[in-house]
Amino acid sequence: MEVQEVVVGRGAALPALAEAVAASEMLPNIAALATAARGVGVPVIHCTTESRADGFGGNRNSKLFAIARKGRSGKPMPTGAFDVHPDVGAEPTDLVLPRLHGASPMAGTSLDTILRNESITTIVATGVSMNVALLGLVFDAVNRAYQVVVPRDAVAGVDADYVQAVLDNTVSLLATVTTTAALLDVWGTASA
Repeated sequence: MEVQEVVVGRGAALPALAEAVAASEMLPNIAALATAARGVGVPVIHCTTESRADGFGGNRNSKLFAIARKGRSGKPMPTGAFDVHPDVGAEPTDLVLPRLHGASPMAGTSLDTILRNESITTIVATGVSMNVALLGLVFDAVNRAYQVVVPRDAVAGVDADYVQAVLDNTVSLLATVTTTAALLDVWGTASA
């Protein structure tokens, strides 16, 4: 979820979020999970956010979207700004689903339809942020009857104590909260 230079890199609209990601093991953990998933035939889907330089089609109804627009200042984004972060990378077998609006890919893309077409019933949610988008994905997925798994060391948000509180007190009531190592063990067993 939104693991891209424009969100978690040096030019991020929310520098505190980029700093939280840099201070964590999130990027290498997501990279390890993606590699393992591909190895056992689990589809890897990168849900990204994009915007047009003129803002057409984007939300204008919250402070979060205003901050993102201000960071853009009507200028086109640099080439590659919306690409999946290079520390994680997107392989040709992966699916990249960008969205122009909304705070969750379930509302802003065809993610739900794609998962149902492929008979996928479990989502492993990683990325940012536990403050908004990733939390929204968890709620939206559970409301659509998916099982959700969240590896606590493959997500980030602002601040770290808040993220842990949300994982422990909210997400754990809706999803399976686990670790990257535990998922890698399961997928390692699946490939053996």
